[in-house]
Amino acid sequence: MNVAGIMSGTSADGIDVAIVRIAPARTRTKSARPTLTLFAHEGFAYPAALRRAVLAAMNAQSTSTAELARLNWRLGLAYAEAVQSALKKNRIKLDLVGCHGQTLYHQARPAAYAGRTFSCTWQLGEPAAIASAIGVPVVSNFRPADMFAGGQGAPLVSLLDYVLFADPKRGRILQNIGGIANFTAIPARATPAAVIAFDTGPGNMIIDALTQTLFNKPFDRNGALAAHGRVLAPALKAALRHPFFRLQPPRTAGREQFGREFAAAFLANCQKISPRPEDAIATATALTAESIARSYKQFVMPHMRTRAVDYIVSGGGARNRTLMSMLAHHLEALGCHPSASAAFGLPVEAKEAAAFALLAWQTWHHLPGNVPAATGAARPAILGQVTYA
Repeated sequence: MNVAGIMSGTSADGIDVAIVRIAPARTRTKSARPTLTLFAHEGFAYPAALRRAVLAAMNAQSTSTAELARLNWRLGLAYAEAVQSALKKNRIKLDLVGCHGQTLYHQARPAAYAGRTFSCTWQLGEPAAIASAIGVPVVSNFRPADMFAGGQGAPLVSLLDYVLFADPKRGRILQNIGGIANFTAIPARATPAAVIAFDTGPGNMIIDALTQTLFNKPFDRNGALAAHGRVLAPALKAALRHPFFRLQPPRTAGREQFGREFAAAFLANCQKISPRPEDAIATATALTAESIARSYKQFVMPHMRTRAVDYIVSGGGARNRTLMSMLAHHLEALGCHPSASAAFGLPVEAKEAAAFALLAWQTWHHLPGNVPAATGAARPAILGQVTYA
């Protein structure tokens, strides 16, 4: 099947579309995996007005029913237009679409509400808009089934990581740095039950927020601003005391932990120490790098069966040279040298979109899509809901 995966992450900067050819495994053994061939990847920035609406709705203290309904519909139209543009450019006939949607709220751990205690999540983007425009079924709303199976609804990219990168001789770390940073750790010869995956903390989220506030730019291109700053150690140390970093995996993060409130407090701490805006950007970049390295050292390194570990980085953060340099500084002392996923045949910004293409394919074939060892679920679960054209 030719499947388009659609991803828009917590950075809320736009839409990635990956078109993937997926074929079933040739054998029926437990270790057999489907084969994936990436045909195309296209990225589309959100229109400015849509991005403002998304950011305003994320973790909002108050909004209106009309606003949320309109945003759900508008996102569906944007996703449909993105797939149409990708198809026009690449001339590929689709069979299926998998759409993650735009996360507005993700509460991975149970909390009390209206007399009951539960966890919950919500991704917007009307799938009927996509199905109607493209003329093929759409699988969406992937996270709830895992959460009702006892998981945290994330990370879901772990299935793709295992299918593409599990290796009999080398350990693999698949590090994604989007708005939030997360990784999948696959020891050599690992079965899916031995996979470790969780969110490490902020990825580009704090860097982007500060760059927009201080320089009126959407992000720190190539890490150029951070390269001219110095890391403010007291502010970094204070940020690393956030309760999230003390949680045991499985764990997930989002704007609920590292959104506008955290960014404002982080910036205030930096400005107490230095008036130079580049120093704040450098410190935010260091927060991402150090929280990733600490997560690897504390929770993953003891489980890797060999020092031969490939540390493969994807997501927008892989293009931030200063971040990659800081990350390499921490990880090389632990026996890892990070490299971009492009060196392994997968463009850095295509992986998450390709993951939701695979998850849609799994759902279409009535196969589970979660990796319980990664999400904390009690059982495998078939993910998502199908909207027919």
